[in-house]
Amino acid sequence: MAFDFKKEYKEFYLPKNKPEIVTVPQMNYVAVRGTGNPNEEGGAYQNALSVLYAIAYTLKMSYKTDYKIDGFFEYVVPPLEGFWWQDKVNRIDYSNKNTFNWISVIRLPDFITKKDFEWAVQYATKKKNVDCSSAEYLTIEEGLCVQIMHTGTFDDEPATVEIMDTYLKQNGYENDLNDKRLHHEIYLSDPRKVAPEKRKTVIRHPIRKI
Repeated sequence: MAFDFKKEYKEFYLPKNKPEIVTVPQMNYVAVRGTGNPNEEGGAYQNALSVLYAIAYTLKMSYKTDYKIDGFFEYVVPPLEGFWWQDKVNRIDYSNKNTFNWISVIRLPDFITKKDFEWAVQYATKKKNVDCSSAEYLTIEEGLCVQIMHTGTFDDEPATVEIMDTYLKQNGYENDLNDKRLHHEIYLSDPRKVAPEKRKTVIRHPIRKI
């Protein structure tokens, strides 16, 4: 059976619908950076997703090519994730999506090196006819965070964030959102198959002890 990150690391992918504190270790990602409204048809965000999935699935299926990755084992491609922020805005202003900055990412297994990633960029660009030059191999260590499972639309997230903030105040923590520690979302539902009000999204914020 293929290794599934969501099942093996439930503490990072399947939190409850109430806040919890976690320490998130260093992880490697395929990433694409951009700006603008993620809902724009044919926009930068939609194009970024095409690049991410082209590379992610090239690496997943690499064992069927002539290129061999040391330590490779079969795995399920992890869920799409996103780091979000807006210039000169302390929190996320969901009413002004055109001002979003984002880093859209998919986690990579630890055995995939930057060399393997660079091979996948070239292979996917050639074989899948997708320009993958915007992708980067990104390493992030989030550290101490609060997270929660949000069920519903993205525009309903502020109410869930408020629950997280109340929990922090009651337990001696505060948010540590800045230009390096960002609002983080993990998308567990396929928007093509799940109604907006039932979609599940992990919301994670960096924090520090007061």
